Formats: sequence, C-alpha cells, structure tokens
Amino acid sequence: MELDLLDLYRRASEWTSTKVAGAVSKLDAPTSCDGWDVRTLMNHMLETQRYFVGAARGEDVSPPVGTPPDLLSDDPRADFDQARAVTVKTFEEPGVIERTGPALAIAFSDQLLHGWDLAQCTGQGTTMPDGLPEAAYALIHGRFTDDQRKGVFKPEIAVAPDASAQDRLLAYTGRDPSPTA
Repeated sequence: MELDLLDLYRRASEWTSTKVAGAVSKLDAPTSCDGWDVRTLMNHMLETQRYFVGAARGEDVSPPVGTPPDLLSDDPRADFDQARAVTVKTFEEPGVIERTGPALAIAFSDQLLHGWDLAQCTGQGTTMPDGLPEAAYALIHGRFTDDQRKGVFKPEIAVAPDASAQDRLLAYTGRDPSPTA
C-alpha cells in the first residue's frame, strides 16, 4: 500500500491546528508529559517541525531534546499555521521526501500524536480523523528499538487484540488510550 505522506502530514497537521486553537486559553494546563504544561508541549511541537524542515533542507540541526525554547508568540494558531506551511512547502520540493527517508512519516505521526495530547489534556475531542491512526501505526509500529524509544515514547501499554487503530497507536507510543479524567 502506497501512502501519500504529504497528504497524511497535511491532514494530521490541520487536525492538530484545531487542537492548538482550542488549547490557547489553557497554556498553563498540565499535560501527560512529565513536568510539561500546554505551552511547553506547543513549543516542543514547533521546535520539532523546525527540526524536520532544517534536516530536509540539509542544515546542521539536532533533534529536539529536553525542555524546548519558548517559540510561541501571542498567536499560537498562527505560529502553527506558519510552521505547517513551511513544512509542506519544504517537503513538496522535488526529491525531498525520497532523500529524507522516514522523516515525513515521523513528522506526520508526531503531529497526530501531539494533537491528541493537546486534545486530551485540554478537554477537546480526541478522535483522530479517519485513516490517520491506521497510517501512523503502520508507519511507526515496530520501527523503534527499546533504546530508541527512550526519550521518545513511554513504555508500550498492552491493549486488547481487537483495539481500534487509534488505541493501538496510542498504546504503542505509551499513551493511555482510555485515560480517566
């Protein structure tokens, strides 16, 4: 099955942008990321997009680690819309997706998962758009060794064999698909 990574990224980042809009009045709310509030999570999301763009352009960039710098302006939705546009424009360039290997697949999955994180911690709807959790799960499941998971995902959570694609994706990345709030 051939996946259109650019379309997947667009759809996931559009959905995530709606979660950003719904979270701007809750920047101090805690998240499931240890010690991070919504503002810190959004800064991480922006930093991550900048990393993928820089790497795709051949710049000397390092993956985000630790607490991110403060990148949010007074208009987080505009910040995300601009980051999305730059990411799409970068990966639309001929040959970039092929040259960067799994980068756009990981960027897509990252957007989708962090959109869910924002939705979950700010009381918004958490149901991912049709087809996106299946695609993200197919792209990342089993692709990380235990060592690579450290600092990227929490330990995998067991789910029922008949769990939905969204629940399998969340559980694989250490997110509780049915948190009690």
